[in-house]
Amino acid sequence: MLRRVLIANRGEVAVRIIRACRELGLEAVAVYSTADRDSLHLRLADRAVHVGPPPPAQSYLNIASLVAAATTTGCDAVHPGWGFLAENAEFARACEDNDLVFVGPRPESIDTMGDKVRAKETVARAGLPLVPGSDGVATLNEAQALAAEVGFPLLLKAAAGGGGRGMRLVTAARDLESAYRVAQAEAEGAFADGSLYVERAVVDAHHVEIQVLGDGERGVLTLGERDCSIQRRHQKLIEEAPSPAVTPELRVAMEDAAARACEALRYRGAGTIEFLVDAERHFYFIEMNTRLQVEHPVTELLTGIDLAQAQLRIADGAGLTRTGRADLRGHAIEIRINAEDPADNFRPAPGLVTRFRPPLGPGVRVDTHVEEGYRIPPFYDSLIAKVIVWAEDRPGAIARALRALDELVLEGIPTTQELARDILRSDAFANGAYTTGFLTDAAGELPALEAA
Repeated sequence: MLRRVLIANRGEVAVRIIRACRELGLEAVAVYSTADRDSLHLRLADRAVHVGPPPPAQSYLNIASLVAAATTTGCDAVHPGWGFLAENAEFARACEDNDLVFVGPRPESIDTMGDKVRAKETVARAGLPLVPGSDGVATLNEAQALAAEVGFPLLLKAAAGGGGRGMRLVTAARDLESAYRVAQAEAEGAFADGSLYVERAVVDAHHVEIQVLGDGERGVLTLGERDCSIQRRHQKLIEEAPSPAVTPELRVAMEDAAARACEALRYRGAGTIEFLVDAERHFYFIEMNTRLQVEHPVTELLTGIDLAQAQLRIADGAGLTRTGRADLRGHAIEIRINAEDPADNFRPAPGLVTRFRPPLGPGVRVDTHVEEGYRIPPFYDSLIAKVIVWAEDRPGAIARALRALDELVLEGIPTTQELARDILRSDAFANGAYTTGFLTDAAGELPALEAA
């Protein structure tokens, strides 16, 4: 039985997992860098351990320090949250080697799905449809040959990781070589592996992901889809569920495909199978995220299932209370509030939050670690809050999201709050016709993108 859990993360995700631990009667141990010594997650935890200076490589990415923090405080388990080491098989193995339960999938699953080429091979054997592209890692010459075969646009993607790093869209043959070199260098810097693979770019597509829970013994619960198409630099800004692009029949097909992939992996814990859905409603596997997602609250509001608690129960050997498909009710939208300046190419904007008042009222949830007087450090991700709303239907959810954004007061730094308002009021969002090219296509409708 688990008693004490180390949360190997910071900020909003640490707050989220600490609250899940508290509600399950588990003790929570926080870790922090020097930059986070005044962060909310330290006050919510039962105990906090300093793990290093601000740079992530010396603190939140330092496996030895995190394992030492867990063992010296008598923890039974480690929850990685998302980001940092959440999808690092070496970290999962280090936890297991020190008799710590890793709250996540087996290291072998992380290895398989973290290697984008092996991931595609694995899900193809389970019958999932793939975007046409290279059979594996592609050299520049092989990428040029594939381009001649399938045409443009093409996507170059890092084989060893995701999150938009090591990814380049190529629309013409003359740009392929330079884009390949840049993507290769970026992948090498981000993942210590410059290997790339090539896919045909699916245009006018929705980015749709299926949430899954696996018990590690082929039992799988799928929890519907989330639409994550509104992005900047492959990082999501707004998510909603259900997707306006997904019919009930398509939902069943996508959930069935996701379940087959999880069964093949004997997947354990929470994960997300990501797809592209084209204009003809054909869907194609992109990748699997072997962790809890930032946008998981959307699914929690739709299903009534606490995903963070489900992770902890599965890690404790309790398995799943049910398998198959979760029931879905209503409509949910999540708005990410980032400390960025949209009018300055989304330049990160750390600094002092001089005033903060979150929205309240029916159907509104705010996940954050920010407080009035909090100084946002420059060392980490710019996400500072998530405003999530639920209503009986999509128009009601949009209206509630706009009301919540109107109530939100967050002063002292530039944020994406006004941009989110612009997006929700746009025609493309209202009619659900937006795609992954939304920010480019609808730029004229979004005043927050214009410099003052």
